[in-house]
Amino acid sequence: MYITEDQVRAVLTYEALIPAIRQALIDYSAGLVNQPLRAVLRAGNAEGANNGWFAVMPVVAGDTMAVKTVTFFPGNAGLGLHTHMAVVELLSRATGEPLAVMDGRLITEMRTAAVSAAAFQALAPAGASSFGILGSGVQARAHIEALRVVWPGMREIRIWSRNRVHAQQLADDTGARAVSREEAAGADVVLTATASPEPVLEGRWLGEHSLVLAVGATGGSLRELDDEAMLGAFVVAESRTCVEREAGDVVLSGAKVQAEIGEILAGRAAAPSRRRIVFKSVGMAIEDLTAARLVWQARQSTRR
Repeated sequence: MYITEDQVRAVLTYEALIPAIRQALIDYSAGLVNQPLRAVLRAGNAEGANNGWFAVMPVVAGDTMAVKTVTFFPGNAGLGLHTHMAVVELLSRATGEPLAVMDGRLITEMRTAAVSAAAFQALAPAGASSFGILGSGVQARAHIEALRVVWPGMREIRIWSRNRVHAQQLADDTGARAVSREEAAGADVVLTATASPEPVLEGRWLGEHSLVLAVGATGGSLRELDDEAMLGAFVVAESRTCVEREAGDVVLSGAKVQAEIGEILAGRAAAPSRRRIVFKSVGMAIEDLTAARLVWQARQSTRR
């Protein structure tokens, strides 16, 4: 069975995905997930920033297994193509039987935003009402949609992007405002969703009790947050191992991961209530498996 992106979109909802991702993060931190580190190969298709990469992400959890192959080609933006593309294969753990192969681009988009939404529920400052976004691409839009599901108190969205036209378009589409970088960074909750190789968010712009959701610029040599933003915060990761290996925000700043989000969601660790918090995610195969299983189950139910 091959499931297209349109078919994924027809059945996968944030209302179902966010709680499923929440449980997957708890299971991961409890040691219930067999997930090796992703293998990444450079494509060698171009020089510098346009050099793409190809990654393989296997995982075993619950009654299923999965493997995602994902590519990131920054130069695709100039060709009118998605920069991220992916395929997910879902298999039975009991027999190894392939259950479905599905397009993984939308799954990657939605599970990333769902992880942030689950983290928001555990980490957001009391009374948070403003949402600042650095970036205007796929993840910026996805996070607005996902966070609206879990954040009824969101009253204001501020968007900054290097591309002012894109920022204004997203603002028009979502009822937000296109603002300066400093104003976006001054919101109660701040999302960084860029591919920047150097910091776009400076700690001096952040509020004392703000929550930063850092989801972009995956790679040990890339970073979105400066040293002040990282070292002045309580740092939470989706996975210590993954973030300490793949997140330049952590590697290059020397910041320490104080807790995994799954530990906090399970009540085995706590985040401070009156301190700046940075939640760093780089994406994990268990999140792709969780979304793919929901898609497969929904498709199975409609076939009966």
